Amino acid sequence: MADDLLADFRTMSKFGATPAGGVERQAATPADLANRAWLRGWLLHRGFRVANDPIGNMFGLYEFTPGAPYVLAGSHLDSQPGGGKYDGAYGVLAAAHAADRLRRKYRGAAVPPPLNIGVVNWFNEEGSRFKPSMMGSGVFCGKIPLDQALGELDTSGTAVADALLQIGEQGRAEVVDPATELAAYAEIHIEQGPILDKEGIDIGLVTSTWAANKYEIAVHGAQAHTGATPMPDRKDALYGAALAVVAVRELADRFGEHLHTSCGQLTVHPNSPVVVPSEVRMHFDLRSDSQELLEEADALLRQQFTAIELKADVRIEKKFGHRWPAAQYEPAGVALAREIADDLGLSSRELRTLAGHDSTNVKDLVPTVMLFVPSVDGISHNELEHTADEDLVKGLDLLTGVLDRLIHQAL
Repeated sequence: MADDLLADFRTMSKFGATPAGGVERQAATPADLANRAWLRGWLLHRGFRVANDPIGNMFGLYEFTPGAPYVLAGSHLDSQPGGGKYDGAYGVLAAAHAADRLRRKYRGAAVPPPLNIGVVNWFNEEGSRFKPSMMGSGVFCGKIPLDQALGELDTSGTAVADALLQIGEQGRAEVVDPATELAAYAEIHIEQGPILDKEGIDIGLVTSTWAANKYEIAVHGAQAHTGATPMPDRKDALYGAALAVVAVRELADRFGEHLHTSCGQLTVHPNSPVVVPSEVRMHFDLRSDSQELLEEADALLRQQFTAIELKADVRIEKKFGHRWPAAQYEPAGVALAREIADDLGLSSRELRTLAGHDSTNVKDLVPTVMLFVPSVDGISHNELEHTADEDLVKGLDLLTGVLDRLIHQAL
């Protein structure tokens, strides 16, 4: 059965494959559709009912006890541009294989499990084509209004609703009622950090999330000639943006390992080699293990932006794009996963997740178990992302054990 997982992973990794060994499979693109179609066929062939909800979340459902709630497991199939092939995709495939193991185990059982099993591929977790990230699970959990999500535009002006319609992946009705038909959730993911790999640990037991603030920034200046306009008269939006990027990085230097910062995407207007830019739009994020520290960093950032406005003679517009607080995962789920890891002879340790995952949303709705497998050298969002085959298999064995317990008694 381990060989089946690895063979299927190799097949799935062909969808959107890049020459350097990663994948380019952003949400609602032809490569994403091809992967979804393959997974749909895989699930249907094994007796799962497959359906999409209105935001494009894809569910594969199997009933042991008709009418009972579901234990869901999954992650996401979409990738970053030039991303790694493990991020998200492994979690979906591992969930599918674990659910199918349980389907075969209890097929024809005199006393079936009291809860049903489901696999989910959440739409647009990465937030690379459409913002915000974790969109599908956010809508499912009631954190993002459906109409708002469907109206979000990519850089070409295509709305989520149109993109889903173009690939035929927008469902018309709720598939699983999150309020009444969901009993628990489990997700397994590559760590995307170096700790497990460096320490030689098999499994990460995720206990909590870091807090995150994501901002949409616009720096407004005035268009001008790059040669003829006197330097003191310039209102250079790109100069102001550059100062802001440096300020955000210096925040991380100030707080050390307790704050991670980044600037992700820049759009410069009019982006001509002989025009002083009039506007720059970009995205920042601040992440911390402390909500208080995050608030302090946000206050310092506002002060820095005020100083930059004066220095560069620009106006900076800042608004929150997406945020989530530092929060705990279900302690009983951590204990359950540790117990099963011990039974399987797998080493484990507790970890906090610095990255956002769909479980970040779902844990606020139902008891949730979040698991990590090692990432070689901690590389992620990169074509060189890698997890050893044996670690993929160990993760599947653990996830299967966790789900087996959960379909008999949710946390």
